[in-house]
Amino acid sequence: MERLPQGVRRLAAQLRTPLSFEELWGVLTDYENLSAFIPNLSSSRLIQRDGDTVWLQQVGSQQLLGLRFSAQVQLELTEFRSKGLLSFKMVKGDFRRFEGSWQVCKLSDGCSLVYGLTVQGCIGMPIALIEERLRDDLSSNLRAVMLEAKRRQN
Repeated sequence: MERLPQGVRRLAAQLRTPLSFEELWGVLTDYENLSAFIPNLSSSRLIQRDGDTVWLQQVGSQQLLGLRFSAQVQLELTEFRSKGLLSFKMVKGDFRRFEGSWQVCKLSDGCSLVYGLTVQGCIGMPIALIEERLRDDLSSNLRAVMLEAKRRQN
């Protein structure tokens, strides 16, 4: 995790897996079903697709300090399939900044999956309180994508 000025945090996590590019890409781009396997994602709805650009409405929800915290974002995603890159940015939502990417890289024995996120909380959201949560979520989201791809193999 990198701490940037004005409460901005940049995070990245990576895992290696024997799964194929096709298996991982298929899970990452299954936009309507992301909330079925991504922890703390309450809903994911495809609003529109125009070629390689997709707009999603997503709601995330989780417990934080005994309170239920919910955040909504409208994302614009661009698929760069040939590069294994899925980049996203918030166009409307409950954060001041929410953008990042998923990257699938082919390896000789499978793939690496990298999830990067830059986030700036809304006014009044103490970023220090959610730092640990963000770090945990990055790792659990990576594992969730891998587990879903494995489940679909069977």
